[in-house]
Amino acid sequence: MKKGFLYWLLFFQSLFTLAQQPATTHSTLLTQFRFKQFFGGIVILKAKVNNCQDSLNFILDTGSSGISLDSSTVEELKLTKVPSDISIVGIAGTRVLSFVRNATLYLPGLTVPNLDFHIANYEVLSQTYGVNIDGIIGYSFLRQFIVSVDYDSLTIKIYSPGIFKYPRQGHTFKPSFTRIPVIDLYTNERRKMTTNYYFDIGAGLSLLLNEHFVSDSGFLRSKREPVTSQVEGLGGKAQMQLTITKQVKIGPYSFRNVPTYIFEDPNNVLAYPSLSGLIGNDILRRFNTVLNYPAREIHLVPNSHYNDLFDYSYSGLNIYFIDGRVVVGEVMQGSPAENAGFKPGDIIFGMGNDFSNNIQRYKEILQTPAGKINVIVLRNSAPTMIVLKVRKIK
Repeated sequence: MKKGFLYWLLFFQSLFTLAQQPATTHSTLLTQFRFKQFFGGIVILKAKVNNCQDSLNFILDTGSSGISLDSSTVEELKLTKVPSDISIVGIAGTRVLSFVRNATLYLPGLTVPNLDFHIANYEVLSQTYGVNIDGIIGYSFLRQFIVSVDYDSLTIKIYSPGIFKYPRQGHTFKPSFTRIPVIDLYTNERRKMTTNYYFDIGAGLSLLLNEHFVSDSGFLRSKREPVTSQVEGLGGKAQMQLTITKQVKIGPYSFRNVPTYIFEDPNNVLAYPSLSGLIGNDILRRFNTVLNYPAREIHLVPNSHYNDLFDYSYSGLNIYFIDGRVVVGEVMQGSPAENAGFKPGDIIFGMGNDFSNNIQRYKEILQTPAGKINVIVLRNSAPTMIVLKVRKIK
């Protein structure tokens, strides 16, 4: 089961239009550095803040309407918190933000001053990915530069704003902008439709639809039975329905049988009816990408991952990295995990022939559709063998 990072679950109520400045000079390369890619295509890079000596883990996220730091990281670094009257809306409801004002971000080879980091709790994200997630880099940074993300070489290049020469191959999109880019997607299931979606490389999934859109449009096949799944994001955890969309087309690029989450969205964070959902990085990682916010353009070039298979597996098993161990969290009712006998609190000792205690590796093993996985768990300190029969969504 794919668990995604959904920064669309948490964004400012007040959105400002991105001002387009006509370029008069050519852009120049400012720096380049490597990044790591985690489950679902999530991009994690290293950076420092203010006078901290250690590098922190940041997720690069076009679905972020600002830039942020984890609350425990703020406490550890003894950064000054400034309260505000700005509210954010997420699946857990509405809360008021605090900030770290006028901070400096130090990327390899590049210093970015005068940033206001809002403070959020990323404990769930850290448990989901198995590393400390210290912050999110979004609009407040991206609006200042041209950012190239190469998923083949795992390299980010940052350029100054200006006249930029895109690769000859590929396609240039001109999305609408608030603080999050919005693009048109063509989808085909029961009906052929072209509607608006957030462009969200911080979401570790392929496609997410607003439930109201699905209901109002009659888009998905009534005979197809979705399965219950769960995703984790900045607003907390949310159960969703997981199914398949027959065709998704972004510009000239088409994908068939795309795993699709359906979100009830009680707080309307997906802005329906203006938008129908979001496209995430399990599709977008298949393109080397240039994010040119100053020119309000995004350029995509198919890369070596373009024809990667999608994840059609379904286990109903949610696992987290807690206190140095991989622990079973929620077990979906009626799922293969429940039928196999998993219990919340079980400690994963080994999965298949892998005893690495690496949650990323275990999630990859759980991607085996329609297969049997032998899992050794520790329950009340006693080892137990569980045979998990993974299903395939269809």
